[in-house]
Amino acid sequence: MKMSGLNRLALTVAAVGFCAAPAAAQDVASFYKGKNVDVYIGYSTGGGYDTYARVLARHMGKHIPGNPNMLPRNMPGAGSLLLANAIANTLPKDGLAFGTVARAAAFEPLFDNPQAKFDPAKLTWIGSMNNEVSICAFWESAGLKSTEQFLTTPLVVGGTGPGADTDNFPLTMNNVLGTKLKLITGYPGGNDVNLAIERGEVQGRCGWSWSSVKSTRPQWLAEKKIFIPVQFALEKHPDLKDVPLILDLAKNDRQRQILEVVFSGQPMGRPYVAPPGVPAERVKALRDAFNAMMKDPEFLAEAEKAKLEIDLVPGEAVEKIVARVTAMPKDILKEAGEASTKKDNVIIEKK
Repeated sequence: MKMSGLNRLALTVAAVGFCAAPAAAQDVASFYKGKNVDVYIGYSTGGGYDTYARVLARHMGKHIPGNPNMLPRNMPGAGSLLLANAIANTLPKDGLAFGTVARAAAFEPLFDNPQAKFDPAKLTWIGSMNNEVSICAFWESAGLKSTEQFLTTPLVVGGTGPGADTDNFPLTMNNVLGTKLKLITGYPGGNDVNLAIERGEVQGRCGWSWSSVKSTRPQWLAEKKIFIPVQFALEKHPDLKDVPLILDLAKNDRQRQILEVVFSGQPMGRPYVAPPGVPAERVKALRDAFNAMMKDPEFLAEAEKAKLEIDLVPGEAVEKIVARVTAMPKDILKEAGEASTKKDNVIIEKK
């Protein structure tokens, strides 16, 4: 039976594709073999992002073809915007460097933050280690007993810098809901804010991942040292059924829309992102390795021991979240950006 030219072409393309896939995998393995991959962390040591990233660095390499070494490196500053800018503009684009930044940092360029010098849609999203719920938490000496009291009481909170949840969330509540939070910002990382709470420099923090609370300060929960007036997510965490969602506090539809934009990044949890322009086969290798690690029994055992909440959000899903927020109406984005950055004399820069 004679074969048409179209059929011969189809078989040829299929054969080339079949041969190309193993060849591409071999090329990736050859590239990574014997090399180091730098895993950058946008915060100082000891906090939630740092804890998650160091566990990742101990396990992800064995799932990357060629089994490179994974080296965690802290690059704190400006609520992880320093790292986000470096990922976009200065870190190598060959697949040997990626990092973890604040989930909210991804949207700072959409809010016209002059410190955010990148396009989130052009970055290479590898995945997220969980679908995050964050909280406000206040030390027992603040005397809070209810969410209603929280909404009207002047309180001092600590933050890590513009673009971080610890700064954006208090400002958003002040500007949208009328809370009276005074923000002392500029701490190198979340762990430094926690120490400031213990020292009495600040009364609490807003924009603290619930998974991080459980993993880094379980004794605060056991000893009931903190009061939690609100949770930041689109759906309640099973552990926090009696704590109101931030969306529940909106007084009208416009407020709810603005709050939805600001908090839409919560499902991105603990995002890991590489520079733009990483070769496609290496992007696939990194994403596949990330996904495989999240099912690795040794990784899961260490995560459980460290009380880390693990809930895979693949890179493609993170990309869709970024695309969805980017496509929201300009007027809503503008109001959300103003709500999360407008200071109104409530910010004190830490020296």
